[in-house]
Amino acid sequence: MPRYEIHGHAIVSDDDCIAGSDGAMPLELRNDADWQRFQAELDRAVLQVVGRISHKTFPNRAGRRRMVVSSQVDGVELRDDVWWWNPGEASLGEALKKAAPDGGLIAVPGGRRVNDLFLSLGFDAFHLVRHAGVRIPGGVPVFSRAWAAGSAERLLASHGLHPTEPVVLDPDAQVSVTVWVR
Repeated sequence: MPRYEIHGHAIVSDDDCIAGSDGAMPLELRNDADWQRFQAELDRAVLQVVGRISHKTFPNRAGRRRMVVSSQVDGVELRDDVWWWNPGEASLGEALKKAAPDGGLIAVPGGRRVNDLFLSLGFDAFHLVRHAGVRIPGGVPVFSRAWAAGSAERLLASHGLHPTEPVVLDPDAQVSVTVWVR
């Protein structure tokens, strides 16, 4: 039976946001050191799972195996070399069996709705990158309940994840990553 390891990924502002009110990632949140680390993590994965908006915004130029979460498909479908999955009509197990039949590392760079979905399904790890000094008033939080929980970290902890030691990725820009593990 194939084994899967589900890893979420996000870079967030001081106020736990991944995007501005328009849904786009603001330039001030981006960081080259984080981007290089993130791309290396995606290269290790057998499948990346994203939302429909992320799929449209970030084309799959690297040709990685991708699955898009969308309520606009029936179950699990392969369209133009991209898997589409409707979690309301097919389980995660069914989707992974089709899109990554041999098992392996599944990268979830998400989008808020995808992050919420996998938070409820259960991440094995979540790579939370913090860009200190950046605030996005009225932005989109990494998880719908991050603010109600007090922070993304508190929400991850409430779902059984524990932090590893933070690693500074870019000391000048104050960017660090903490991997939260089950």
